Amino acid sequence: MRGLNRAAALPAPEPTERRDWQTLRTLWPYLWEWKWRVVFALVCLILAKVANVWVPLVFKGIIDTLTVPREQALLLVPIGLLGAYGVLRFSTALFTELREIIFAKVTQRAQRTIALKVFEHLHALSLRFHLERQTGGLTRDIERGTRSVGSLISYTIYSILPTLVEIALVMGILIARYERAFAIITVTTLVIYIGFTVIVTNFRTRIRREANELDSVASSLAIDSLINYETVKYFNNERWELERYDVQMRRWEAAQIKTQITLSYLNLGQALIIAAGVTAMMWRATMGVVSGAMTVGDIVLVNAFLIQLYMPLNHLGVLYREIRQSLTDIERMFTLLSQNREVRDKPDARPLPPGQCMVAFDRVGFSYEPKRQILFDVDFMIPAGRTVAVVGHSGSGKSTLARLLYRFYDVGSGAIRINGMDIRDLTQSSVRAAIGIVPQDTVLFNDTLLYNIQYGRPGASADEVVAAAKAAHLHEFVERLPDKYDTRVGERGLKLSGGEKQRVAIARALLKNPPILIFDEATSALDSKTEKAIQAELEQAAIGRTTLVIAHRLSTVMNADEILVLDAGRIVERGSHRQLIESGGTYAQMWALQQREVEEISGQDRR
Repeated sequence: MRGLNRAAALPAPEPTERRDWQTLRTLWPYLWEWKWRVVFALVCLILAKVANVWVPLVFKGIIDTLTVPREQALLLVPIGLLGAYGVLRFSTALFTELREIIFAKVTQRAQRTIALKVFEHLHALSLRFHLERQTGGLTRDIERGTRSVGSLISYTIYSILPTLVEIALVMGILIARYERAFAIITVTTLVIYIGFTVIVTNFRTRIRREANELDSVASSLAIDSLINYETVKYFNNERWELERYDVQMRRWEAAQIKTQITLSYLNLGQALIIAAGVTAMMWRATMGVVSGAMTVGDIVLVNAFLIQLYMPLNHLGVLYREIRQSLTDIERMFTLLSQNREVRDKPDARPLPPGQCMVAFDRVGFSYEPKRQILFDVDFMIPAGRTVAVVGHSGSGKSTLARLLYRFYDVGSGAIRINGMDIRDLTQSSVRAAIGIVPQDTVLFNDTLLYNIQYGRPGASADEVVAAAKAAHLHEFVERLPDKYDTRVGERGLKLSGGEKQRVAIARALLKNPPILIFDEATSALDSKTEKAIQAELEQAAIGRTTLVIAHRLSTVMNADEILVLDAGRIVERGSHRQLIESGGTYAQMWALQQREVEEISGQDRR
């Protein structure tokens, strides 16, 4: 098990360099879009704090009035002073709630806009990015980042900024009305408190970031394992998956314990600093009352100010930590936005005109990595309405052709042209709108059959969906289901068989009704009987469309107008089925081998 732990342990990602100011500058335009709401909310904030600071001043006046003999007190307490006390109390709550109401739309709209922008950007990134990232960690980054936008705004606008305004007002009153000692004690306490909080919280933030990184890795492992539930069961590896997950959770647990211990140290230090400051202030106030320089109302006023200042400061450590954590989470999300779009439209890119399409691969070279070339000078043409098949052994580069035509990657050399136009000069959306694909592995959304077929053209009517399903010979199967087209297919379509999923993929492609079709080993995972049924449907779907068939089984491409044999990224043979058989080359050898395999299987079935 020790060896398993070593293999399963994933290194914790190194913390990235802090860029808090850059993060705030990136966030600010989303808030300033609603500048009048922001300004009005800030005015309400200041008014609320002015009212709050005036409450102790009015209370001091009431206390001083009540310290005279009882007979005089009833005459001297102005009704207006009591009324002002109530009005100020209500005004504090009124302006605070007004600020909340006005700023709510700013916060929620900023969260929504940023989330949409990140989601859109992720879909615009290349396939390479998504193949290298784990979905679990990615979704956690987006979730935490979006949530942290609201948290950051809440902490700064509703907590930190009001506290700073209140400190400024209280300091002004203390300096104007009392001896300098009060202001000096207050400033000294605040400086020590804030300095201690910032230093300790910065240390704690590094631990918290490590815990979050470990949490993301653990989440990715869990999601990846659950998505591959069947594979785990096939190999009886539940214990293996549990151990892998536990390795990460143990590291996360250690980081969380360290976080809690340092939090206790922070709280104790803050309590000690505040206690010392309050004691010093009350000692000076008491001495002032004893000497006659201050009244009982003054000591009540000073005490009220201390409570107003230090009560928010009790939460400063938590607020500062959460603000730094929010900035970290937002930074991670904005880092996704800064990811370079490997494939992007040119500024002058134009849409592909509608109509039939002729596709040409013009001496295309491509490599996923600089040291490993995949395609070498691949050159062929698919005339409009014709079918060209590409065959070859696994790893020869067949599926790469489909990815390049979809422009998931840009070619390294040469060009891919549609109707003579380089697809790099066309908008990606128009190129992809012109192509339909039936892939080898049909991945479906965890939704209904109707939704998954309709995904080919989301605006299609129910009748059009049924027509596409009938064309794909799927309708009869659907009608036998209890919920018919409302049947849910499960995660990745696991509730359907391979043949059923392929028929959904065909129906989806037919509903899209594109001028170009790609069949990427669409029947390789099916049994012979299902393959023959699906093959007939594929050939029917290809009529009148420019079709690229990528196949391993040669029996599925016999009727193609031209067959290309790809070997190690190069076209080594081309021609019709008959021509290639007669030439006696690589294709003929592959055909003979596959026919021998079919005969052996048939012989075993007869026995």
